[in-house]
Amino acid sequence: MMRENKTFDELKPGDSAELRRSCTTDDLIVFANVSGNHNPMHLPNQDIDGDGKEDVVVAPSMWVGSLISAVLGNVLPGPGTLYRTQTFRFHARASAGDELNAKVSVIDKDPDGSVRLSTEVRRVSDGLLLVEGEAVVQAPKAKYTYEEQELPGLVVQSHRHFDALLQRAEALPPLSVAVVAPEEPASLGGALLAMREKLITPILVGSARKIEAAAKTLGLSLDGVEVIDVPENAAAANAAVDIVADGRAQALMKGHLHTDELLKAALRKERGLRIGRRFTHIFVMDVPGLSHPLLVTDAAINIAPDLLTKMDICQNAIDLAISLGIETPKVGVLSAVETVNPAIASSVDAALLSKMAERGQITGGLVDGPLAMDNAVDITAARIKGILSPVAGRAEVLVVPDLDAGNMLAKQLTFISHAEAAGLVMGAKVPIILTSRADGEKARLASCAVAVVHQARMAAVAKEAE
Repeated sequence: MMRENKTFDELKPGDSAELRRSCTTDDLIVFANVSGNHNPMHLPNQDIDGDGKEDVVVAPSMWVGSLISAVLGNVLPGPGTLYRTQTFRFHARASAGDELNAKVSVIDKDPDGSVRLSTEVRRVSDGLLLVEGEAVVQAPKAKYTYEEQELPGLVVQSHRHFDALLQRAEALPPLSVAVVAPEEPASLGGALLAMREKLITPILVGSARKIEAAAKTLGLSLDGVEVIDVPENAAAANAAVDIVADGRAQALMKGHLHTDELLKAALRKERGLRIGRRFTHIFVMDVPGLSHPLLVTDAAINIAPDLLTKMDICQNAIDLAISLGIETPKVGVLSAVETVNPAIASSVDAALLSKMAERGQITGGLVDGPLAMDNAVDITAARIKGILSPVAGRAEVLVVPDLDAGNMLAKQLTFISHAEAAGLVMGAKVPIILTSRADGEKARLASCAVAVVHQARMAAVAKEAE
């Protein structure tokens, strides 16, 4: 974008300019690092009042005030402007997620080259005045035109959502988990790590010889850990499901075997784990730069789901999102387009799912579609496309058209966007924890934490229903 200033001679009283800017939690983290102001009121995942709930992230007043300098330096007077003084009167607070409008207006000029301007910042949604004041600047004398520079981007590479999730899970009793065939170091190590962190109490079901060898490779002891010797994978999966059916375990965890072997045992008619819904896989992702966890589904089980399967995919994801603390999950049903096109089946399914949610066939969340990826997660993209929806630009759950799309999206977020991903299968009597050999420690712990938190809520719901 080309920028052109207004010189002192060109300026006249009444001239005004404004800029809009969305306030994100990452803006506030960067501001805290740059300014040194680490007041927890201005940082995410804080419970200042001790009520057990995260407080609204309040923007520092000086961050709000700093938006005025962007108008002065970029637009009016523009390049070449230097501050002399600035006064502020703060009337209200901005919060992460607000869109703000900063405005300056010329009041008068002084022969020494200074210009006095009124300044204000308002919240766009309701016009609420947040801050007002006056600025005195040294206006540029010479005309200057330049092309706005593309500055290096900043990404806050923290996984604060998983940190908060782990804290929440650690406060709950450990979950008894039947771990199927943890017969190599990665799968065994994940289960034992979760045990050390007091997230789970594992029951290891598989070849005792291979499990012991894996533990020896890791340099870890199996003292106090129950090991059930079932050398063959299919038999081990059946034995683990029996343990769940008998009430000895409240979750199932995949070790070193194929997913379909595990699910075949869980889906069997006798002593299986069916509850009348399709089994669906959900990635819970902690994406750097995103102010909330992102759920992606289905990326591992249902290859080309039909409409009824997608209904279960949506419902399972909403149920899990509620367990994770998202009160009313916003579900974006993805397609290549944001309008219904009969030639694109995913756009038709998305529209039908949206209507089904309106009619109460999908409950607990807000469902909207079709949405393209950009206008599902980016509020600016949604506004440009003219999409008015409580979900567009704010989706916390992404329902993909098929397994190919979901798998690619999840891996792109993991390996390019540096996200951590926890994996869980829903739609069964108990959560089924799926981990990958490529998962790091935090992802493995987070998968267990997701299961712990969800099963705790399900147990509370069942108790209330008694």
